Amino acid sequence: MMLELRDTEFEKISQLVYRHCGIHLHDGKKELVKARLSKRIREGNFPSFADYYDYVKTGEGTDEFIAMIDSLSTNLTSFFREDGHFRALARFVPTMLLEETRRGKPRLRLWSAGCSSGEEPYTMAITALEAVQGIHAELHILATDISTRVLKKAEQGIYPADRVKAIPPDLLRKYFQMGQGAWTGHFRVKKDVRSLVTFQRFNLMDPLAAGDPFDAIFCRNVMIYFDKKTQEGLVNRFYNRLAKGGYLFIGHSESLTGLNHAFKYLEPSLYRK
Repeated sequence: MMLELRDTEFEKISQLVYRHCGIHLHDGKKELVKARLSKRIREGNFPSFADYYDYVKTGEGTDEFIAMIDSLSTNLTSFFREDGHFRALARFVPTMLLEETRRGKPRLRLWSAGCSSGEEPYTMAITALEAVQGIHAELHILATDISTRVLKKAEQGIYPADRVKAIPPDLLRKYFQMGQGAWTGHFRVKKDVRSLVTFQRFNLMDPLAAGDPFDAIFCRNVMIYFDKKTQEGLVNRFYNRLAKGGYLFIGHSESLTGLNHAFKYLEPSLYRK
C-alpha cells in the first residue's frame, strides 16, 4: 500500500516536532518525513499518517512519539570530527583547571549536547585525559541526546573498525579494547573512559536541571535544524549554564551571527563566556 502524506498532515507533524524539540521541518523535508515515518506506520499497522499523528499525541502513544523523534533526528558523527575543536579543547584544559582550582578543587565539567552514538563525548574524554596527564583532576562529561536509540549505542561504547579509523593508533591502543571472537573487528571504549561519561536523554528545548556550571559545552551541527528564534533561546541557556570563562563549541557550518547573545567570539565556531 502506498502511503500518501498530505500537506495538511505534514504541517501538523512538523508543528508537533517543532513544539517538542525545536527541529524545523521545512517544506523541503516532506519527502524525508514521508520516507522515515512510512516504516513506523507500516510496522504499527496504522491506516494513514493522520491516524499515526493522532496516536502519537495520546498518552498511550508516548513511546511511539519518542520513536518518531528518533526516526526524524539526524545522527551523523565520528571520532575526532572537526578535529580542530579537540586541539582547542586540549589547549584550554590547563586554563580551565586553574580556574576550577581557584574555585575550590581541580575538576572539569563538560557537556556534549547532541551526543548521538557517543563518538563526540568519548573523544572529549580522551582529549581531556591526555591534556591532564600528571595533574590530579576530577573529570565528568554529561552527554545528552533526544534519541533513545543512539543513547543505547553510546552507552555500550562498541564501534566497528571503520568507525575508529580517525583515532591515532597510540590513542586507540591506550583507550580501546580490541574485540575477540564474535566481536572481532570491533573496538570498545575502556571502562575507565566510559565511567567519565554520563549519558542522559534530554530535549534541548527543556530547561536543564540546576547543578554546577560547565567549563565547556559542545553543541555541534545541532542548531542547523533550528530556526533563529530557537537558536537564540538555546544559545542563551548555554551561556547561563557555563562557568565564567567557559567555552562554547558549535559546528563549522554554524554561526551565532544575527543572534542576541553575550558570548565573546574567539574564532569561527568557538565562543567564550
